[in-house]
Formats: sequence, C-alpha cells, structure tokens
Amino acid sequence: MASNPGGKRRISILGATGSIGRSALRVVRHYSDLFDVVALSAHANVDLLAEQIREFRPRHVAVSDSAAATRLRALDPPCTVHTGEGCLDTVAGLNVDVVLCAMVGAVGLRPLLAAIEAGNRVAVANKEPFVMAGRLVMEHAKRHGVEVLPVDSEHNAIFQCIHGHDQARVQCIHLTASGGPFYGRRRDSLAGVTPEQATQHPTWDMGAKISVDSATLMNKGLEIVEAMWLFDLPPNRIDVVIHPQSTIHSLVEFTDGNILAHLGVTDMKFPILFALTYPERVESPMARLDLTRLKALTFAAPDFREFPCLAYARAAAETGGTAPAILNAANEVAVAAFCQGRIPFLAISEVVRGVMETCEAVQDPGLETIFAADADAREKAETLVTTRTV
Repeated sequence: MASNPGGKRRISILGATGSIGRSALRVVRHYSDLFDVVALSAHANVDLLAEQIREFRPRHVAVSDSAAATRLRALDPPCTVHTGEGCLDTVAGLNVDVVLCAMVGAVGLRPLLAAIEAGNRVAVANKEPFVMAGRLVMEHAKRHGVEVLPVDSEHNAIFQCIHGHDQARVQCIHLTASGGPFYGRRRDSLAGVTPEQATQHPTWDMGAKISVDSATLMNKGLEIVEAMWLFDLPPNRIDVVIHPQSTIHSLVEFTDGNILAHLGVTDMKFPILFALTYPERVESPMARLDLTRLKALTFAAPDFREFPCLAYARAAAETGGTAPAILNAANEVAVAAFCQGRIPFLAISEVVRGVMETCEAVQDPGLETIFAADADAREKAETLVTTRTV
C-alpha cells in the first residue's frame, strides 16, 4: 500500500465521534508514528470533534448537520469544514491510503462508494451498506481495483482465517453471536425491556443502535447478508452459532472438514489495527487472551422463534434484491423508535415483519432503486410505529 513521503499511512475516518471512530483514534494515538489523519467526519457531536481536531490535526472535516457545522466554524478550527449535501462523499473521496467507514446506518453507503471510486482502500465497520447494496459495492470495488477490508469483529476474523487459503475450498462460515443481554430468556419476558437494559451488552462495548440489534439478534442477521458479499457465499453456507463467551469471533469450515477459529479478547481496537495496517502486522501492547484462564467455550443454535429478527434477516438474504435494504430500513426506524420510548422492545420485530410483508422486493436493483426501496420501507415503518395502539 502506498504511503505519503513522510512514511505514514494517510487515513480518513468517517464517523469519528462514534464508538468505532473513537476506538480507531485510540489506535492512532498509540501509533502516531504510523498514521497521518487527513480527514474526520461527524454528524453533530461538535464538542468531541473539536477535541479530535486539536489532537489529530486533520486537514478536512465533514459535519453533516449544518447547525453543528456552523458551531464548529465559530471555533475557528485549523482545517477545512465541509457541510451540506455531499460533504461526506467529498471527504471520503480525498486521496488517502485507507478510508475507515465507521458510520452507523444507511447514510454510510454513498460515502463508501465515493471512497472506492477515488481508488482508496476501504476498511468497513458499518454493515448497512453491504446489507443494502452489497453486490454494487463489491462490483464497484472490483471495477476500481480497490481492496475492501472488514472491520466488524466477526468478518475480520473470517478474513484472517481465509487469508492464504483457496476460497473455493470454504465449505461454510460460522458467525458467532454472544446472544446479547437477553440470551436464554423467553420472548414473553421481554415485553417491559427498557432501552437502558437492551444496550447493556454482556461482552462488547458498542453504540446504542448496534447494541439493540444484538439484543434482538438482528445484528447477526445483517452480518449474514454482509458475509454473503464479502466472501462470495450463498446464505445457506453461512451459519450462526450462539457463543456467549465471545472468545471465538468466528470460524471457517473447509471442504476437507477442518475448521479454523479466530480467538481474541473483546476489543475492537484489534480488528481496527489489523485493517489499518494490513497486510503488515505490528506489535501491540493491548491486552492478550490468556488461554489458561478460559473456563469454558460453549455453543448453541439460535432460537428463531424467541428472536424472530434473525429469521426475517435470513429470509431477506435468501430473497435477495432489495429485500435486505427493506429489512435494514425498517429495522433502523424501529430501533430508533424503541430508543426514543415510542414503541416497546418486542414491537421492533413486529414493525420489521409488517414492512417486509407489505414491500415487494425488486431483483437486480440499481442504486436509485435501492434508495427508493429504502425510502419506501422507512415511510411504511414510521406509519406502523405511529399507528400502534399499544
């Protein structure tokens, strides 16, 4: 991978104030001799972004909320502040070595495509662009000769296990899931769950939306779709297994029956560091996994009846076309409504199911068709949210 004359790898971080973005900047802080931060982006968290600007000295920042951008400009930061429609695409398209895509939700799709079109290697932490338009993303990357590196812990684990092997010899990949905070509980016991409870993930420190998706197991369903496109596998060769300890981050089973597993501590800085420095491996002072302290590694099949979102996601993956985009849009609206206290926890899956039943999937969609399906699903989801009587 090319680097600038100073020998540092030039990076841009989209979603710098989110959970993954903050972890990435902790990595950069420790390896300041390796990385040069060219650009950062945020939605509206100007206070944190201003601190990041002071420390990491990017030349460009994008703030998608115009009022927040005005507040940032008032602080006279030593960088160019981009805002308005297309601002994320602008910073994603700057000439760098790696663009870390860490924005949550569908909003990350266009900037990801812009980064690829600019010829930048992309390290992708947000799964929604692959769920919405995985075929288009991978075709775009192939057309522009761009490497796509997964940062999501499960897909990063699979990437490392497959690396150096003939991918045609992959029989199946096994995505591990902690089960979230409600693993082992019956569905009827979750009616009164609060957003605070749903975001208390047992093993990972994640943002609110991803934590709620983990609690419903939708997160694992979205990862099935992401894995299809990243590793060119049909959904029937992608398995989900509950692994509460979160020690094994995923497994790859080969045609000869051998299975390779990736083990590690639950710290997103490891896959971030791997993606930012690939294909090299650098020494890390981070906490290591102590195998002698492992008491048990357990596995179980997921219960699709108790956690129906996983079943809906698998059905969307098998249907293909715009079905995953419809699923993702409905889920984003439902999760936001739950976090705002507008619907109960169990209604998340009800909203998703209702939208999936009323929106017809279009096969082989182009980008605009995907965005149209996304918009239609969001509108229908919002209608279901606002018309609920309980």
